[in-house]
Amino acid sequence: MLKTSGYRVQSYADGAEFLKEARSLQPGCVLLDIRMPKIDGLQVQEALNERGIRLPVIIMTGHGDIPLSVRAMKAGAIDFIEKPFEKEAIIAAVEAGFLLLGRDRSIQDRAEEAALRLQVLSPREREVLDGLANGLPNKTIAYDLSISPRTVEIHRASLMSKLNVRSLSEALRIAFAAQDRDLQ
Repeated sequence: MLKTSGYRVQSYADGAEFLKEARSLQPGCVLLDIRMPKIDGLQVQEALNERGIRLPVIIMTGHGDIPLSVRAMKAGAIDFIEKPFEKEAIIAAVEAGFLLLGRDRSIQDRAEEAALRLQVLSPREREVLDGLANGLPNKTIAYDLSISPRTVEIHRASLMSKLNVRSLSEALRIAFAAQDRDLQ
């Protein structure tokens, strides 16, 4: 059904086979059935999360109940579809997954760019920026780093120049985007 709707489909004999290749796959949506050979769909979803593989997961089952659906959604599934399902339901779920994938890719790209931009900062400039990102005033940053408030101002001006930003809010956006990357 997905192939005839224009999607490239790759299927696997079981969840274990999929997990062997999951890291090397092109970004896409993952459709998992609750009942699969060797390892069930929720266990595959859990393994993806543990490995940091962030792909949109759609769980489908002919044996669903509320606790299963809650467990799948808490683990990050974007949809839980019960069989038999209408073609439109699965297509809508896959389209939603690809929208999320595009948004996540955009966020990841911005995070990577931000991390690269921060590499031009000296360790002390980075410490000052971290203090600013935590909402600390210059005097507190100075005290924490055992430097004068004037030195904090000099580092702040230098980091803004190196990052090629005009305002503190622009510098903070870069710092927060890089933090998002570190959390992924």
